[in-house]
Amino acid sequence: MAGSKLKSLYVCSECGYESAKWYGKCPSCGDWNTLNEEIRDAVSVKTSVIAERRKPSSLPVQISKITTEDEQRYYTGLKELDRVLGGGIVKGSLILLGGDPGIGKSTILLQICSHLGKILRILYISGEESKRQIKLRAERLGVNSDNLYIMTETDISVIADQIQSESPDLVMIDSIQTMNYRELSSSPGSVTQVRECTNILMRTSKALDIPCIVVGHVNKDGAIAGPKVLEHIVDAVLYFEGDRQMSYRILRAVKNRYGSTNEIGVFQMNDDGLSEVENPSLMLLSGRPKNVSGTCVACTMEGSRPILAEIQGLVTNSGYGNPRRMATGFDYNRMSMLLAVLEKRCGYFFSSLDAYVNVIGGLRLDEPATDLALALALVSSLKDIVVAEDLLAFGEVGLTGEIRSVNHASQRVTEAARLGFKRCIIPYHNLKALNLPKDCDIEIIPVKNIRDAVSALGG
Repeated sequence: MAGSKLKSLYVCSECGYESAKWYGKCPSCGDWNTLNEEIRDAVSVKTSVIAERRKPSSLPVQISKITTEDEQRYYTGLKELDRVLGGGIVKGSLILLGGDPGIGKSTILLQICSHLGKILRILYISGEESKRQIKLRAERLGVNSDNLYIMTETDISVIADQIQSESPDLVMIDSIQTMNYRELSSSPGSVTQVRECTNILMRTSKALDIPCIVVGHVNKDGAIAGPKVLEHIVDAVLYFEGDRQMSYRILRAVKNRYGSTNEIGVFQMNDDGLSEVENPSLMLLSGRPKNVSGTCVACTMEGSRPILAEIQGLVTNSGYGNPRRMATGFDYNRMSMLLAVLEKRCGYFFSSLDAYVNVIGGLRLDEPATDLALALALVSSLKDIVVAEDLLAFGEVGLTGEIRSVNHASQRVTEAARLGFKRCIIPYHNLKALNLPKDCDIEIIPVKNIRDAVSALGG
């Protein structure tokens, strides 16, 4: 009796590599312990079908004859989200929204429904919650629109048919890991299921020109759960960052075919949902201590937006044989490099001392322009020198102790003056290209090396 044969395959959860046998290390991406077993139907493929020549589905067109005038964006009602998306949701786009559990992914989807539901028909599909649960959360957020339709389904074929029959203006899927394609024998959330379900959504979204927002779970490393090919399929990948115990959330785009990937959006989680933080610098500097050593304000660029953040450094005697080093919100290796530069070039000895670094507000500073502020905070804590509360510093520190120039110096200084800072330590080589408004009342202190910067503090 003829029947479908089953075969066992091992699929990498990171890159989607398939193998007939198990490996401890994936031969494709090199990650360890990522090959998981899946049972599939062995389908024979006829070589004649593969070799069959088909007519192209579309003909080549000169790029000069292609117009973009019909591109349409939907404004979500959240300016911070529109900033990250590059101006709103593009018709026919597929957006992947990831983040830790409870960080606010489902909340922001319903808040988008609250605004767009006034003019668009929205289909919200959930595979995790019941309709009653979604209704209770919608009432808490004040979402009540006749254009919002709720559907609880996990079969992606049924969902695709429903999208085609209803033709909504916007589709939301929460979440892709709960969806399954019944033609596959693997369980929901597996590499194959996630990949195929996303492919079906992508084809449906592009064919009908309907934008679709897909929620994706993250693994223990903070990356989107599933194969990396998932991020290649979608048009935009957004990440919610921040600690669930803190009220502030940062929305960051790591991929965006319709805008920049350098912009961020800042939100605050309240009882009635996420509220926008239009001035993140003021939020990050609120509650800053006065006349205390070991703290300095830095300015980092997030896309076109300058953001001021407080960096705290604590240097104290070590109670162990090996001194401890700890960095929160700052690269640990870069902190170690700055400690070595301060010790070798400036004579400040940290070898037998514990050093702790913390960036206030849950922000992570990866830009080299924040090196100078961290170095000043560490020296301030070591020598117990108070950095004036109206002083700001930015600049990249080299291995010889020199202060290198940085980009967007004028925007950084202008933002500092707008928030009331009176003095700003900048790299000497940025002085010539500095172009400030006439009403910018701030003293510029150019420095060539760390010694000059510490001297400006009085150390």
